[in-house]
Amino acid sequence: MKGARLRWEKGGEGEIQKLSADTLSLRSTVPWPPGSRIEGTLADDSRAVIRVKVHGCRKQAEGDYAIEGRAIDLPKSLRIAIEQLLRG
Repeated sequence: MKGARLRWEKGGEGEIQKLSADTLSLRSTVPWPPGSRIEGTLADDSRAVIRVKVHGCRKQAEGDYAIEGRAIDLPKSLRIAIEQLLRG
């Protein structure tokens, strides 16, 4: 997978696969129920905190979870860094 790798505050890992406006598409090793607010850090920079309000979560055939959500308080500098990671 190509994306920005995350470490969840409450355990597990994730990866941002798509960012458009404030909407995020992620894959995660752990499920998160709709309505929950999750927090993680970029794997390459533990100071870069990402907060997401989950809109939906679906288990995938690969065993991980596809999550759709909205970024909360995403600074412009962090948005640019994520976009660069997504471009490769």
